[in-house]
Amino acid sequence: METAVKPIPEQFQISKVIHQKDYLINGEIKVWDGPVSDVYSTISSTETYAPTLLGSIPTMGEEEALNALDAGVKAYDQGKGAWPTMKVKDRIECMLKFVKMMETKRDEVVKLLMWEIGKSLPDSQKEFDRTVEYIYDTIEEYKQLDRDSAKFHKHSGVHAHIRRGPLGVVLCLGPYNYPLNETFALLIPAIIMGNTAIFKPAKHGVLLITPLIEAFQKCFPKGVVNILFGRGRAIAGPIMKTGKVDVLALIGHSSSANALQNQHPKSNRLRLVLGLEAKNPAIVLPDADLDLAISECLNGTLSYNGQRCTALKVVYVHKDILQEFNKRFSDRVDALKFGNPWEEGVDLTPLPEPGKPDYIQELIDDAIEKGAKILNKKGGQRSENYIWPAVMYPVTKDMRVYEEEQFGPIIPVVAFEDIDEPLDDMAESNYGQQVSLFGKDVYALSPLIDTLANLVCRVNLNSSCQRGPDVYPFTGRKDSAVATLSVHDALRSFSIRTFVASKDTELNNEILEKLLETKLSNFISTDYLL
Repeated sequence: METAVKPIPEQFQISKVIHQKDYLINGEIKVWDGPVSDVYSTISSTETYAPTLLGSIPTMGEEEALNALDAGVKAYDQGKGAWPTMKVKDRIECMLKFVKMMETKRDEVVKLLMWEIGKSLPDSQKEFDRTVEYIYDTIEEYKQLDRDSAKFHKHSGVHAHIRRGPLGVVLCLGPYNYPLNETFALLIPAIIMGNTAIFKPAKHGVLLITPLIEAFQKCFPKGVVNILFGRGRAIAGPIMKTGKVDVLALIGHSSSANALQNQHPKSNRLRLVLGLEAKNPAIVLPDADLDLAISECLNGTLSYNGQRCTALKVVYVHKDILQEFNKRFSDRVDALKFGNPWEEGVDLTPLPEPGKPDYIQELIDDAIEKGAKILNKKGGQRSENYIWPAVMYPVTKDMRVYEEEQFGPIIPVVAFEDIDEPLDDMAESNYGQQVSLFGKDVYALSPLIDTLANLVCRVNLNSSCQRGPDVYPFTGRKDSAVATLSVHDALRSFSIRTFVASKDTELNNEILEKLLETKLSNFISTDYLL
């Protein structure tokens, strides 16, 4: 696979490397003078291919991890801290100030998204804009939550003033494929609900966080957000072992989540908010609109090179339409455009993980050895930073590409005759996030939808799997998720219902009236934000 080197537009060139020295602990931007790790892009800036040095980041360890944890614990202060006891409107003001500062860094972050993780220009812009929109939507949802709580209930002679309270200290670990959006989908609702956080960026997409450190420092009280850099094991492990973390918020692999959970000495006290791996299938019924199904499956399998937990990772096609589907789908895969992220109309971009082409090659070789073939002409063609998507058929259960979440450009196709075949496979799977269902006949679709809704958490009718819109629930069954992330649900995932109860007596009622009149309590209040 040959790729022509094209000149890089001036606005996307890396003019200087970023040696990131700053990190944030206890409201203070500190300067790191210890060991560092170089950050490379798999995108070449020279005519002869060579990875591009983007900069370096601190390689922190246990000492810094525990200092950040202490800052978060101190800021929470057993629920007495300024942040967890602050009025809702004041926390919202801090968040509004932050998002306004964040918006000024759009071009910087978008450029780093392209270079660090190979995300196309339109998708990088979309990730930034979607994250900003998510923050504004979260603020509006928090206002609504406050309105709904601004009242007293009465039952069996007991008054109750019910609100949602913070949980404590959150360890926040985001993924490399959406290092801004999915990370902030954890961090933003966690802190706006009154929790404090220790945040470590993912292994890729880490430099793009650096333009935002100052905004975190200026907009939130000290210790509310603490930002560290380094390897997850070196930082997250020591933090978890203390038992001082109340919430583990992680989007990544279940093996990482399990390892961290197991290090917490009191796991029953640990709240989990996890977005984990998936093996989302597409099921193409014999009466499906093939033009639509092929287009959606193409997008579902190869949007951002398939490096999404919501990507379609196995395609079940009915035998009656299998031959036509495979031929047309393979041709469409070969017609996709590969190039650097800023190139016009690019569909496929360099893979950010240097070892990913070799891993995909392993899956291809294993499948071929066990009887599969590459259906598309370009499938498996290699370049220094890419491997062309391979459409593999027939795929059987003993193949690695069937069993593993490939998280990259390879598409296993499985034929079926009886609908129970894909349904049984889904029931046996370790995962249960989403499914794409393609067909027209309501008599066939109806029982299928009813069954699939009990196997996964989102059934996409004649469309590819996806996370958004962010107002809809995002979760999964089995090993695919713990808790639900959406603008609405995330605020609940990072909080707990708590209330003040009082018997309906003259003394209690007088106290409540005085509390409301004097506005001395931030908790007992019937004021709300419009």
